[in-house]
Amino acid sequence: MNEERPDRLPTHDVVEVHEAALVPIIAPQPTQLQPSLPGAATRRQPRLRLGIWAAVLVGLAGIAYWSWWAREAQPTRFNTAPADRGPIKATVTATGTVNPVISVQVGSQVSGKVEALYADYNSVVTKGQVIAQIDPEAFHAKVKQARATLRNARGTHARAQVNLNQQRIELRRISTLRRQDFVSQADLDRAKTNVHDAEAQIEVALGQVDQAKAALHSAELDLAFTKITSPVNGIVVSRNVDVGQTVAASLQAPTLFVIAQDLTRMQVNANVSESDIGGVTEGRAAEFTVDAFPHEPFQGAVVQVRNAPISIQNVVTYDVVIGVDNRALKLKPGMTANVSIVTARKDNVLRIPGTALRFKMPDVASDRKKPAVWVLDPSGKPRAVPIRPGIADALNTEVAEGELRERDQVITSIETTEDASQKELPPGFGVGPRIR
Repeated sequence: MNEERPDRLPTHDVVEVHEAALVPIIAPQPTQLQPSLPGAATRRQPRLRLGIWAAVLVGLAGIAYWSWWAREAQPTRFNTAPADRGPIKATVTATGTVNPVISVQVGSQVSGKVEALYADYNSVVTKGQVIAQIDPEAFHAKVKQARATLRNARGTHARAQVNLNQQRIELRRISTLRRQDFVSQADLDRAKTNVHDAEAQIEVALGQVDQAKAALHSAELDLAFTKITSPVNGIVVSRNVDVGQTVAASLQAPTLFVIAQDLTRMQVNANVSESDIGGVTEGRAAEFTVDAFPHEPFQGAVVQVRNAPISIQNVVTYDVVIGVDNRALKLKPGMTANVSIVTARKDNVLRIPGTALRFKMPDVASDRKKPAVWVLDPSGKPRAVPIRPGIADALNTEVAEGELRERDQVITSIETTEDASQKELPPGFGVGPRIR
């Protein structure tokens, strides 16, 4: 009954086995602290910093080498454009002012107060028409005074004539008495002298009469000048006086009106720089726009190239006159014109982009005396082709001579990463060229 079963262990034995197995695993091991030496942490910090800097430098060197290797390994790409045929128009640009062909400044030759005005801005006037009146009262008084002076001079002349007649009678009487020896020779000589003196008084009187006539004529002219008349048929462009204003014509005639003779014919006075004046001659076609009609070009022709230089801050320009038809009366005096003068024109010529002439191959010397363009051959290798450029416009240049042929791909620039990335984008997703 008390037989022990070998496959069963007492409960306390199981507990003892487990405790014996767990004690060595869970029981903490005693730790022996190593004594720290003074200054050991201080020596480790510089070594750590040197290691970090060395790693950073090695990384940067690796990145630079990889970039250089990638750049050297990638072939150079070029932007090209085909040589084609078409028209070329060489032009010279300038700025100018729209003016009437004939513009007359009407002034006053006399001083005085403006009594009345008979014309205003934009008034159509005819030759001889009175357009203003200066107060004439003072000039009427001067005319009366001049007439009185003339009358006095004529009276003096009449009195001198009477005296001359009397002296001639005395001379005849003395001459008769002298032949009879009743008077001396001295009396005869004195009588002759009196006659000559009377004749001289006549000349003096005549001079005074002429002087009085001239003074009267001058006074009458001044009186007539109080009426300001139009010298030409035209339109009043400017009026510079008002009623009651006093004008003074002491040194020069003040300008009262500016009259344009014919506004249907206008001209543009453009200032062309000395570097462009060589190609501008009379008869050249010209085109210009004004700010009032920016999208409507006006056609004209060069009618005069003036030789007088205009120097402003050491910049020399020449005045070029361009005639234009203004029957629609859209152009007004004083407008600023942006002029383009055609100096040369050719049709159906071989042309290339102007940037192709300015392109320079890296590490290749160029000769300015022998212009050339770079062309990509069928194998994709660039080669220089000498040419002689002709006329040029804003975009293209004529190929006057050279081995360049139509449809040859001329190099305009080296393709950049930005250009390549834009080429790879789908249509409509590009951002366009960046403005530098």
